Amino acid sequence: MSGEGGATSRDSVAGAGWRCPARDLKRLLPPGRRNKPGFRWTHLKTIWEARNDFLARNVSDPSAVQRELWLDDWYGRSRPDFRIDRTDLAEPSFVVLGDTGEGDASQYALLAVLQAAGSATDFMVVCSDVVYPAGEVEEYADKFFYPYRDYPAPIYALPGNHDWYDDLRGFMFQFCGRERQPRRRSGWLSKAGLRDLLWRDTRPVPDPARVARMRELRGRPEQQSRQPGPYHVIETGPLELVSIDVGVVGEIDRTQGEWLRRVSRSAKPKVLLTGRPIYVDGKYHPCQIDGGRGGTVDAVVRDPDCNYVAAIGGDIHNYQRYPVDVDGRTIQYLVSGGGGAFMHATHKIPNIDKTDVKGVSEAGFRCYPLRGDSLSFYSGLWNKRFRGDWFIEPEQAAAYMAERLGIEPTKGEAKGFRLSDETRSKARRVFPLPGHAHGPWHAFFAEFFDWNDPPLFKHLLRFDAGADRITIRCHAATGCQGDERLPPEDELICQRQTDGDWRWRSRYS
Repeated sequence: MSGEGGATSRDSVAGAGWRCPARDLKRLLPPGRRNKPGFRWTHLKTIWEARNDFLARNVSDPSAVQRELWLDDWYGRSRPDFRIDRTDLAEPSFVVLGDTGEGDASQYALLAVLQAAGSATDFMVVCSDVVYPAGEVEEYADKFFYPYRDYPAPIYALPGNHDWYDDLRGFMFQFCGRERQPRRRSGWLSKAGLRDLLWRDTRPVPDPARVARMRELRGRPEQQSRQPGPYHVIETGPLELVSIDVGVVGEIDRTQGEWLRRVSRSAKPKVLLTGRPIYVDGKYHPCQIDGGRGGTVDAVVRDPDCNYVAAIGGDIHNYQRYPVDVDGRTIQYLVSGGGGAFMHATHKIPNIDKTDVKGVSEAGFRCYPLRGDSLSFYSGLWNKRFRGDWFIEPEQAAAYMAERLGIEPTKGEAKGFRLSDETRSKARRVFPLPGHAHGPWHAFFAEFFDWNDPPLFKHLLRFDAGADRITIRCHAATGCQGDERLPPEDELICQRQTDGDWRWRSRYS
């Protein structure tokens, strides 16, 4: 059974959560949701409510203008450094959860792991997409307050693109205490005016009684937090967490870029949190500042005077790690979006040695789920949706991905496995080779098929920091009974050296 014998997905099929006794996750849901269908990405209502994504990407993105209106309304033109003072924490521990808020079983699957790995931590940070599909105030009841009602410490957050689909109103209402939304004005004959004509507007003023009831779920004094804005710094005794707001399209404006440079120049080691990963799926996205006119966010991260040791991005719903060599230093670039939403495939990630990504190798790269588990998972989706002989057993999928990428399989069951032509044929239908025809709906809807049965391949990150040491652990949530007892899927230790530099080592080197 998953959780027994200290196995992880790297060790065995059982450690990944295949063929395990499942948790009864529906009983964890709010009583009114237990007999309702789960969150569906292909539902027309969901697609329509998320239409602002299309408008922002193809007409114009109002995120920067609306953000400035929020901050002007609050602070005027005199802007603080947006610091949250937690310098009382000499040895802080905290949890990072990314892309959480579907409100169905896949989100609630993490609660046992959160209880085991995070109950004694000092705070939590939700990194991107707190609430799906469009960040509304009242959606927080079942997708934030109810699932995390027992987490005993404050929760902070940075917005993702979905949180922006109501002009950030729900996020600012819940995390910043801003109840009045400033309105932007666009000329009717302008491009922005056309966008605003079609834009999904925010809902009416939320029902005060419903808001009061949801807030009672996290009403204890020690659970309370108030953050100064959508981007901010959490300053602890030994470490700073710098959170940025990349809006809908994944970049920051000039004002936020100037703030980022200013707050980053301090002696403490730092971790960047962002709604979009800088390294993901074997590609590099440095995150532009002011359309590229102000440089990039990654240039700040790489600046040795800024002392960043890691950068974590949400938005992609899996775990990936890229230890990048930057002028003799290693900076860990992580993807952490497995906090509850549907799983993005990892089997599409190429052999890192054969990409243009510089400073990182396939030997150093890590992902969860492993590529073979991802292929087997998606073949199960095809089998469920299209009724046919699609499913590839996880051992076979692991062996196929190793053969296809030219790497050694990780799981013991896949080593020396003899692949059949039938398995290769199935794999090519689920995951076409370059130049081959794509399978049905592959390019468009493969990642929108939700799944609420194990293995779920969710995860959270736990940080522990001291004056000379930072530890990051990736804890898996499979949806299996006993998964809270699993050892970490990945574990990193950053140690301060006598010369003042920080050096990383990994449990899985």
